[in-house]
Amino acid sequence: MHAETRKVDKSGCISFQDRKYEVGLHFVGSKVEITFDPQDTRELTVDYPGYDSWKAREMVMSEKTGKRPSLPEKMTKEPAGSSRLLQGAKKVNAERQASAVTPSLPAVSFRHIGKGGADHV
Repeated sequence: MHAETRKVDKSGCISFQDRKYEVGLHFVGSKVEITFDPQDTRELTVDYPGYDSWKAREMVMSEKTGKRPSLPEKMTKEPAGSSRLLQGAKKVNAERQASAVTPSLPAVSFRHIGKGGADHV
């Protein structure tokens, strides 16, 4: 008997010798220990801490496969409620607008330079 460690993909399967073996959706993202006979790899023994050993058989993909199961709750994306960065930027912007004296006028005006016949600049 030989033993190897494999990582369970997001479909609940492991890949071994270019073939897929179904382990289970509860183990998605986990590493499992497989034990196998090198002469007969149709069936693998899977070990995971806290669970009894079980057999995993080679998956047979056919034209009439069922609907893909939904992902486990721990792998679904959560919508963002708010962003601390955006809240901080809004606060700084509000403080800047409140402290601005006349936001529509520029700080320095050069409109009158060179007009009115003045000889100095």
